[in-house]
Amino acid sequence: MGPRGFAKHLRQNMTDAEQLLWQHLRAHRLGGAKFKRQQPIGPYIVDFVDFGARLIVEADGGQHNESATDLIRDAWLKTQGFRILRFWNNEILACTDEVLERIWTELGCPLSPNPSPTRGEGSEHRKI
Repeated sequence: MGPRGFAKHLRQNMTDAEQLLWQHLRAHRLGGAKFKRQQPIGPYIVDFVDFGARLIVEADGGQHNESATDLIRDAWLKTQGFRILRFWNNEILACTDEVLERIWTELGCPLSPNPSPTRGEGSEHRKI
């Protein structure tokens, strides 16, 4: 399986933390932020990336605990001009608002309380 096939497999088998974070990243379009999920970048596949902001967000499980591989990967991604935020899965699940606030701060945007109406979220508040 090539990188694109593996990325597709990862998109179809996201962890609970990745699914929750994806719901929020896709619902909030702040300052033009547009995240993509499970994207190949060079030899790696990142969990979430906003190419415009050059920001990568990683949702990590226990397999990443002090991983030398992650240090090498992050160093390479930084040479490509990316900033990387890493969050533990349990942090995403238990402290979602704090995780989102950190992401939006890194993007230079305040956290929006309103979901994006372009995807249908929050439509009950719009007048027809």
